[in-house]
This record gives sequence, C-alpha cells and structure tokens, in this order.
Amino acid sequence: MYRFLLSRQWVILTLIALVLVPTMIELGFWQFHRHERRVAQNALIADSIAAKPVPVEELTSPGHTVPRSDYWRPVTATGTFDTAHEVVVRRRTSSDERVGVHILSPLVLRDGRTVLVNRGWIPAAADQHSYPQVPPAPKGEVTVSGRLKADETTGASGIKDLKGLPDRQVMLINSKQQAELIGREVLGGYLEQTGPEPAGDTPELIPEPDHTSIGAHMAYAVQWWLFAAGVPVGWVILVRREKHDRQTSASSGTEGDDTPGTPETDPEAIQATPSL
Repeated sequence: MYRFLLSRQWVILTLIALVLVPTMIELGFWQFHRHERRVAQNALIADSIAAKPVPVEELTSPGHTVPRSDYWRPVTATGTFDTAHEVVVRRRTSSDERVGVHILSPLVLRDGRTVLVNRGWIPAAADQHSYPQVPPAPKGEVTVSGRLKADETTGASGIKDLKGLPDRQVMLINSKQQAELIGREVLGGYLEQTGPEPAGDTPELIPEPDHTSIGAHMAYAVQWWLFAAGVPVGWVILVRREKHDRQTSASSGTEGDDTPGTPETDPEAIQATPSL
C-alpha cells in the first residue's frame, strides 16, 4: 500500500521535506547565535558604561584601532575646539527617529594632538547642499566627557562613503580621513559627548546605547525549530491519509460493486436448436 511513495508527486514532496528540515534547523541556529551576540553586547555595554572614566589618551593614540573591549568606555578629554575644521555627518537620526546630522568637532588637546568629538544631533539644512546652522562649540579650554567609539567604516556600519559631497560634510566618522583634512595627528576612534550639557539643549546629545533589550531572536529560533519538527510530522500525516484514502477506494471498488456483468452460460439452460 506504500507503493504510491514512488510516484513522481510523492518523490518531489519527500525531497522538499528533506530540504526544509535542515534549512529550518540552520535558520534556528542563526537566530540563536544572534541572540547570543545580543546578550554578549548588552553585557559589554553595561560593563563599559559602568567603568571609571579615564583620559582618552590612555585608551587610544594616532592610528590606533579601538578594540571591541573598549567600546563605550567613559573617557575625558581636555583641550580647545577647532571649529575651523568642524564637519557634519549626514543621514543621522535623533532619539525620536528624525533625520538630520551629527556635529563632528576636533578637540585639540594640550599636547597638540586632536581627538574627534561627536557633539550630538541637529536637524539638517533645508537642502542637502547647504551647511546647517551649527550651534557654536564652547570657547576656550574645556573638559569633555563621553563614550569612546571606534572609527566607522562602510563594512562595519553599512553606510556608503559617498564622494563629491559639499564642503564640510561627510558620511562616516573616521579619524584617518579627518587627519588628512586637518593635517594634524588625530587619535584613533572618537568621543561621543555626554557632557557638559549644551546650552539650550542643542545639539541633542547621543543617548546611551540600549543594553536591556534582547530582541525576539530566541523566540524566532524556537519557531524555526518547531517548524523543522513539524515537517516530518506533517509528512507522516499526509502519508497515512493517502494510504487510508487508497484503502477506502480499493474497498469500495470490490465489495460494493454490484453492477451486473456478462451472464455466465449455464449448460443446463441451453436448449437444442432444432435443425431445419
């Protein structure tokens, strides 16, 4: 009764099931690994933010690549803002998802080196070719506190580094690019300002990164694994149903068939045909 499994339709259905099961299992592990990475990142952010602030020079230097273990570490920097080389970073969103720009201001330290400071978010200009109204940076020597961040790259951020932009507008926050523009040594990475609070609440400081939400990745992983378990169960149910339907069809075709056929010839009922 299971010979029907060799039919073209059932062979295709079985092959599809065999492909779906490992695919769904793999998708489940993909979501599970995303969950693990999210948990690990939340722990890293929480530990980094809780660390004691240190001078930025202790964690980075010109040409230095900020390691992941130092992301979001509280740092301080004392110097004077170089507003002549200030730029804005395009296509950045505020805490309420409005599109605007970030203000990137070089801070010249006492030793002559420079650290980039992301002073926060402001609305973009009316058109993309104009430079927005940037709130002035504090004058004189100032001590800035903030979170240390790594240089942005297209590969890591997914932001395309467009060329031919208007003057003093960039797509990425990158210390090497700014060092070429400024003509001065720039510390690797940049400082995401948390203090002092700007006058008039503008620019809008970058909020602390979320490190409490773990997302729905674990739920998605469980769903994929349940789907993977459901495929063979569904296949067995379909096979049993097909078998039952075939048995029912065969039974009704033999026992319930009372249609008269060609009558058999009874020798005793044959009468001799009189010869003429």
